[in-house]
Amino acid sequence: MSDYIVRGMAAQDQIRFFASTTKELVEHARQIHNSSPVMTAALGRLLTAGGMMGSMLKGGKDTLTLQIRGDGPAKGMTVVADAASNVKGYSIFPQVILPANDQGKLDVGGALGEGTLTVVKDMGLKEPYSGQVKLQTGEVGDDLTYYFAVSEQVPSSVGLGVLMNKDNTVACAGGFIIQLMPFASEEVISKLEENLKAIHSVTSMLRSGLTPEQMIEHILKDLEPEVTDTIPTRYLCNCSQEKVERMLISLGRKELQNIIDDDKDITVNCEFCGKNYTFMPEEVRTLKEKAQRD
Repeated sequence: MSDYIVRGMAAQDQIRFFASTTKELVEHARQIHNSSPVMTAALGRLLTAGGMMGSMLKGGKDTLTLQIRGDGPAKGMTVVADAASNVKGYSIFPQVILPANDQGKLDVGGALGEGTLTVVKDMGLKEPYSGQVKLQTGEVGDDLTYYFAVSEQVPSSVGLGVLMNKDNTVACAGGFIIQLMPFASEEVISKLEENLKAIHSVTSMLRSGLTPEQMIEHILKDLEPEVTDTIPTRYLCNCSQEKVERMLISLGRKELQNIIDDDKDITVNCEFCGKNYTFMPEEVRTLKEKAQRD
């Protein structure tokens, strides 16, 4: 198994954890979007988080959308994940280039700027659950930590990292989510805080060769972590001709007639995977007839 997530419990079920390695899916996203190093890191962090948060979903058809909108040059990103930890995503401006930040690292916060993080969970109910918070640093991990505390009232620590090679390919990527249960004791909380202070970064752990299991052993030292599940995670776009046709039908008869009147082929591009779907005028006419029947 290449990219995967481990999840489990620690400290006699007072802590739940998730950890992942995501080098291949982040590299796949980089190739699809031809993204700059800073935007590969930004989207890679959000994709990594999406995979772990997707594994928290209960229903097989549930989906999760993570959306960041900011006033920085990147403007924002969107990631969609399902309960099987399949993820897909895109950046509004994937080729943003910025100098390194004060720590000499890729300036993800500078690329995103000030703005909001929105989390939408579609669990098959009449209305999807939606929570929104202000970006704290734009570094993604900090913002998700804040989201969990404010919107879901779950004390959490989220660490995410993407390290780039000199040729701008992905060297390593991954992350962790540590969450306290409501009944966690002060002793457990103190020990976890002590352990987290000793963590330098996700990329330093990955670069030293640690697996997700070993990262958890390191982060939850002396808290007896037990892995209960190992889940593959991958970049997967589920767009299709049928879905694009349904989208066009949803435009309505008037808009479809305008397309027909132009008497030109139209091409719809998938933002997640870059695939193009082309429709000739007679195909659009057929879709309009379907719209009339519906």
